[in-house]
Amino acid sequence: MIKSMTGFGRSEISEGQRKISVEMKSVNHRYLEAGIKMPKKLNIFEARIRDLLKKYVQRGKIDIFISYEDLSENKVNLKYNSDIATEYMNIFRQMAEQFHMANDVSIGALSRYPEVIAMEEAQPDEEEVWHFIERAISEACEKFVQTRVIEGENLKSDLLKKLDHMEHLIAFIETRSPEIMKEYRNKLENKVKELLSDTTIDEARIATEVIIYADKICVDEETVRLRSHIAHARQCLEEEGGIGRKMDFIAQEMNREANTILSKANDIDISNHAIDLKTEIEKVREQIQNIE
Repeated sequence: MIKSMTGFGRSEISEGQRKISVEMKSVNHRYLEAGIKMPKKLNIFEARIRDLLKKYVQRGKIDIFISYEDLSENKVNLKYNSDIATEYMNIFRQMAEQFHMANDVSIGALSRYPEVIAMEEAQPDEEEVWHFIERAISEACEKFVQTRVIEGENLKSDLLKKLDHMEHLIAFIETRSPEIMKEYRNKLENKVKELLSDTTIDEARIATEVIIYADKICVDEETVRLRSHIAHARQCLEEEGGIGRKMDFIAQEMNREANTILSKANDIDISNHAIDLKTEIEKVREQIQNIE
């Protein structure tokens, strides 16, 4: 199954007083590059988010947008500081003894002294928050991969059609090449007859010239290799995992063979079909840029 590098996924989860939404989209890129925009308080989870993303994606430039809201963060806890309260009471006792006065400090009065009772923001459990975020990101990634798979199937269908067309062009070149040899031999014989008139034609010399000419324009090796590359490309399209880089290399090899055929071509029909072949290979290369 092939995957496109273009995809989109979104997830939104609400649980208790927490709410998170994750949106991700991607475009083509040679490697995996992820840009994450999220509240600063979630920065501690960035490494975990990137590791999680690698389980779903291998290539592409991905933008991830995370919004997070936790109403429980506004809660505060009251904390009683026993050591400070004891210190205050010891000082009051010393003052009472020194000035021979009654120690009439009440609990209510003591509680109002600085730091005896303090307010602290409730600190959420980090692992609990991560599991909540992980669920949302995983769900968004699954939807994201699903869109990539759908687009990948469309790419596969298009590439197979292009490979079929390439094979049709190669078949014409393979059929036309022997005919060129015959035409060249006939032209050569006619030219020799015209020049030598009644003199007997040296068949061995004619055969030698035809062989030399055939060696210059023969594209059998190139067409065989092209068919092999096409078969390899079809095989890759059935493989699991990322095949984009492999397909790109195969397309480069195809283009090299097509260039050789065009350089050897000494026939307008073969030249035209070789140009069409190069055009089709270029289209294949463009499509491969979209494959993960």
